[in-house]
Amino acid sequence: MEKHSYIGKSVEEAIENAKIDLQELEENLIIKTKEEIKGGLFKSKKVEIEVIEKREVVKEIKNYLINLLKNMGFEANIELKSNDEVPKYVIYSDNDALLIGKNGKNLQALSLLTSQYVKNEIGRSFKFLIDVNSYKEKHERQIERLAKNVAREVAKTKIEAKLDSMNSYERRIVHNVLTNNKRVYTESEGEEPNRYVVIKPKED
Repeated sequence: MEKHSYIGKSVEEAIENAKIDLQELEENLIIKTKEEIKGGLFKSKKVEIEVIEKREVVKEIKNYLINLLKNMGFEANIELKSNDEVPKYVIYSDNDALLIGKNGKNLQALSLLTSQYVKNEIGRSFKFLIDVNSYKEKHERQIERLAKNVAREVAKTKIEAKLDSMNSYERRIVHNVLTNNKRVYTESEGEEPNRYVVIKPKED
């Protein structure tokens, strides 16, 4: 992953130099101030920045995943998709079940490992998604269906319902899908790792 250095009298000028040289918009660049270069007797101080193009990070994540899976002994293909401008890497392997793991635990670990690698490389977090053969997509649909079905029951009976324990990502799906529901509302309760969502009826 290529990292570029630019110097200017100010951070703004250094960024402008980067934009001109790389022919890129600022929103497509990851910018980190490296250091202030002190001026001499007749020289003004300058600022040095480090710049990485976001598309380089997107490519680097794919390369990292390919090498990681190869070292783990998996034969895999990775398809890169864009999801609301967030890069999504869909893995197709010779053993999807093992890559996903029980309740998606191995997939979660793979995402965490990749996130940490990217953070170490660019000095900050970077939004992306990893899926195995659309497992996450199907799992999301299942949770959404469950939430809607339970919400209908709660609205009809006026009795609150407690869902099984879920991780924060799964709980967010439930909250999001029912956020505009006029007859029920949701609350997370319990302690990690056993936090769960309760779907409650709204007062008439």
